[in-house]
Amino acid sequence: MSNAKNWLGLGMSLYFWGLMDLTTTVLSGTPTPQGELEALLSDKPQSHQRSKRSWVWNQFFVLEEYTGTDPLYVGKLHSDMDRGDGSIKYILSGEGAGIVFTIDDTTGDIHAIQRLDREERAQYTLRAQALDRRTGRPMEPESEFIIKIQDINDNEPKFLDGPYVATVPEMSPVGTSVIQVTATDADDPTYGNSARVVYSILQGQPYFSVDSKTGVIRTALMNMDREAKEYYEVIIQAKDMGGQLGGLAGTTTVNITLSDVNDNPPRFPQKHYQMSVLESAPISSTVGRVFAKDLDEGINAEMKYTIVDGDGADAFDISTDPNFQVGIITVKKPLSFESKKSYTLKVEGANPHLEMRFLNLGPFQDTTTVHISVEDVDEPPVFEPGFYFVEVPEDVAIGTTIQIISAKDPDVTNNSIRYSIDRSSDSGRFFYVDITTGALMTARPLDREEFSWHNITVLAMEMNNPSQVGSVPVTIKVLDVNDNAPEFPRFYEAFVCENAKAGQLIQTVSAVDQDDPRNGQHFYYSLAPEAANNPNFTIRDNQDNTARILTRRSGFRQQEQSVFYLPILIADSGQPVLSSTGTLTIQVCSCDDNGHVMSCSPEAYMLPVSLSRGALIAILACIFVLLVLVLLILSMRRHRKQPYIIDDEENIHENIVRYDDEGGGEEDTEAFDIAAMWNPREAQAGTAPKTRQDMLPEIESLSRYVPQTCAVNSTVHSYVLAKLYEADMDLWAPPFDSLQTYMFEGEGSVAGSLSSLQSATSDSEQNFDFLTDWGPRFRKLAELYGASEGPAPLW
Repeated sequence: MSNAKNWLGLGMSLYFWGLMDLTTTVLSGTPTPQGELEALLSDKPQSHQRSKRSWVWNQFFVLEEYTGTDPLYVGKLHSDMDRGDGSIKYILSGEGAGIVFTIDDTTGDIHAIQRLDREERAQYTLRAQALDRRTGRPMEPESEFIIKIQDINDNEPKFLDGPYVATVPEMSPVGTSVIQVTATDADDPTYGNSARVVYSILQGQPYFSVDSKTGVIRTALMNMDREAKEYYEVIIQAKDMGGQLGGLAGTTTVNITLSDVNDNPPRFPQKHYQMSVLESAPISSTVGRVFAKDLDEGINAEMKYTIVDGDGADAFDISTDPNFQVGIITVKKPLSFESKKSYTLKVEGANPHLEMRFLNLGPFQDTTTVHISVEDVDEPPVFEPGFYFVEVPEDVAIGTTIQIISAKDPDVTNNSIRYSIDRSSDSGRFFYVDITTGALMTARPLDREEFSWHNITVLAMEMNNPSQVGSVPVTIKVLDVNDNAPEFPRFYEAFVCENAKAGQLIQTVSAVDQDDPRNGQHFYYSLAPEAANNPNFTIRDNQDNTARILTRRSGFRQQEQSVFYLPILIADSGQPVLSSTGTLTIQVCSCDDNGHVMSCSPEAYMLPVSLSRGALIAILACIFVLLVLVLLILSMRRHRKQPYIIDDEENIHENIVRYDDEGGGEEDTEAFDIAAMWNPREAQAGTAPKTRQDMLPEIESLSRYVPQTCAVNSTVHSYVLAKLYEADMDLWAPPFDSLQTYMFEGEGSVAGSLSSLQSATSDSEQNFDFLTDWGPRFRKLAELYGASEGPAPLW
């Protein structure tokens, strides 16, 4: 090693010698002279003199990051027993011995053979020992020493947590703390300025600044607006050596985002909106949307829309879409083009969340005007009122008008209306509505006891557009009239004892009435007129809708009469008074003294003379002969009435209706007068209906069943309804409303005229061969009256 390093080691050994209070350890490559040590120790009293140690050495220091080619000299170990003749052998052990550090076993020189890094290992602890080279015996006890690695500035500051992300509200005051960054230096902070870090900003000015000592980043510019610039990239540098020239530096990136505050008021980009809506739009349907633009975001951009003025505030409503912050205008109530064709709304949009420090930037609301036009559509007829309630007595005549149903076309065109009844609501066809006037009439007799309520639906259809149909519910309450006589609720059967006394109660009866008078039921009981003077029984009315049956005498005998039938007349209190007769069956029974029935069957009557067996056989034979004669007579009559059997070829399957009445054309004045169909009043004006004198018709005219009230106070509809009902009820009457289709005859028809008025020939001169040319409709006539094409087959 060079002399400079030796002297440096010697100086350090002397320095540590003074600090160690006369320790024998020396940090040098040269051992301390024995004489000098003794001289130092000789000034002290002998009683305190220390024993000498043979080792003279101390801790060593070595710089890191040595880049030379030769091993780095660390220091020297020396024992006072070493005479320099090589008899002492030095041995090194411990951390890094033989790998990082080596020792010359003769001289005790220690060298570092590897590159040292203080950041990896700051010191090494080793042990040294001096041995006798010949015997290997330790000359000195083993001692421990330390080699410390001295730091140099070989590590730049590093931001272990970078890059950084930070957020700061926009419009923040100058000096608002954003984030703190921290850089670390791996060099020794206790040795020099190698680990002293200073922060500076390389990029991000003039918006931000950084504290050189703490690394806290702060805002440096006032009124930074997110809407103008939202993202900033700031570069921070950390330099060691206190920022002096030659120091090492490291950088990091800080991404700063300006968060939003409510500093922008909403504004409508359009001051006028034009919208349209169909008058048939349902309630809550969307008309249109308005939008107030707000440059803020999130909760600061939330909007609340309201209608603050205008003539459509009661017809329309507005709500806010939370996803897009638009105002949705909807229909609030039904619209009518005929009533009002347009509306005007004044809509306000406002921020619900305000910040007090930015109120001077407001106002934070804006208004716009919305014009809404109502478009006309073809609407179905509308009923006025929208619900009908009708009360009608159950004895109303068929065809009586009970209510006028009124509907109108709400459109400007005011089309004609045609009325009908939804038959699903009137399956029994009790009612009929006039197609043009809307007059609701009865079509069948009503019976409250059968149906006390009717709920029907009347339809109104536009003539020009049948798809437009309106409906209205009609509730009909059938009022009660006294049309049901009271009657017994069950079959009454009583008994009377043979030993019964006069005035004895034998039965209590009651009655029921299907009618429901307003004042309640009240029945009156009495014996029927034919039994008014009944000598056996009498009746007492209890005045509570019941009556008692009492005996009028005693001494009943089963042999005289075993059963009595007592007719009882029951009358109600209605107007008119209705009554019925019920029969009480009373059996005569034999009873004991306590009135308990013993037997109600009369004793069998015994014939005094018994018939012989021969007499009984003769009676049975006579009965059998009579039965045979009756069956023979019936069989002969049946054969007499049996018609001739028609061959299968001649069998006609059509329905043939025989009429004994033949029309005589215009000269027949005795037939039915069709004028009665057009004017029923004239049909009833005569004293008696006109009848034919030449014959008696099989089917009587239905006109005699028409009620007088219907003929006097009704129209043709009433007459037709009455006829229809009577035809439906009469199973033997021809169908009144049937439609018969006949082949067209007369001029222009292939059949020509079938009239015989202008025919001058007799039936024998007629030729019906032309019937074969008229097609399949006249095939049967052609077979009956046409000429045969060949001789008839024989069989």
